[in-house]
Amino acid sequence: MFNAGQVYRRRDIHQMYGGNWQSGISSSAKTPYIFIFTGASGEQYGYKDEWLNEDVFSYTGEGQSGDMQFTKGNLALREHLSTGKRVFLFEYVAQGRVKYVSELSFIDCDYFETLDLTGDSRIGIKFFFNRVGESKYTIPDELKSSNLVADPREAYVKIKQPNSTERSGLVTSRVGQGAYRKSILHRWSYKCAASGYNDTRILIASHIQPWKDSNDQERLDVDNGILLSPDYDALFDKHLISFDQAGKIILSSELTKTPIETLGITGKERIDSLNAGNKRYLENHSQLIK
Repeated sequence: MFNAGQVYRRRDIHQMYGGNWQSGISSSAKTPYIFIFTGASGEQYGYKDEWLNEDVFSYTGEGQSGDMQFTKGNLALREHLSTGKRVFLFEYVAQGRVKYVSELSFIDCDYFETLDLTGDSRIGIKFFFNRVGESKYTIPDELKSSNLVADPREAYVKIKQPNSTERSGLVTSRVGQGAYRKSILHRWSYKCAASGYNDTRILIASHIQPWKDSNDQERLDVDNGILLSPDYDALFDKHLISFDQAGKIILSSELTKTPIETLGITGKERIDSLNAGNKRYLENHSQLIK
């Protein structure tokens, strides 16, 4: 019913299919459709939406102030498979005009800590959707339809900075990092960035620039995350390895004194999917290699 890449007047969409033309999540009462709209203007209020890989889109729930709740549009999105409603994604290209991107299907959602319209800290909801149609990747079961507490305030007590016993770069099981870890798993297509190992049960989602050295935006920036198997992650955290702007592994001179091949590390590893954001964080990280 919509053509990918075609630009529509938002008013025309709602006149034909229904739904509130002022909402970011617009669930129609007269048709089995939900329309969601994304644009760069919402990022300053914690609404950063993005394709994490070719198939998976992350979308921030609605609500400009206070904690986001599973009501109205957020509830409609979470329950759209059981209610039989289809979800269509549009991107703003000009005032009142939107480009159709894709039909989406719910995978999962989670809470995360973000800012509201006034700059106050609050709990947000991050949705993960699969592009409808043929998929390139098989999504691990751990990333599908997790059970969340209904009241985000019950989850808030779990959101904290790492304590002295937690490694500063490690993304732990904090609720605030639950959505982040899932984002990193999707971003790196469920495999170690260095080796390609793909058992997500043991892969570690870490910050490239450590938590303690990052501001609030950098701590939740998907570009500041990397997915590594435990051996690579431990060496990366200790600045014994890094990766250059072409993705090639950098080995510390200290590693030449040890039999690193016993860890399965060859020194020929290369990351093929770095984006501009990854490169910016890695440039700082690699400068600490001795």
